[in-house]
Amino acid sequence: MKEETILKQIEREIRQYVTVLAKAADAVLDQEISNYPIFIVHQGELEVGVNVIDPQKVPSNWTIDLSILEEFAAKQIIKSENIENFRKVYKDPQTNLCLFILSEIGANFIFMPRKDIPAN
Repeated sequence: MKEETILKQIEREIRQYVTVLAKAADAVLDQEISNYPIFIVHQGELEVGVNVIDPQKVPSNWTIDLSILEEFAAKQIIKSENIENFRKVYKDPQTNLCLFILSEIGANFIFMPRKDIPAN
């Protein structure tokens, strides 16, 4: 399966949680914790962020944790020399959710619109 197809499939699977994710991102923004909320979508154990979606509590194949750019920089997930480039490509968090997806195809950033989009 092509990388793009796999990412679209993952996006469709987590679309049902967009309202919960948007509220969590808004809390980060409203409390001025960061201007760069990042949702980590994974199926393993991680020591990054705060859990938002737990597949043991809700029907999901994915765990979703909320982190921020500053934590990614502190833990060197994003190297210091790449932070400015990341900020340039980061889409408006009022209209998009930043997802860092860890899957069988590797690690990928995607931006998912907050508004409902039709399933493909």
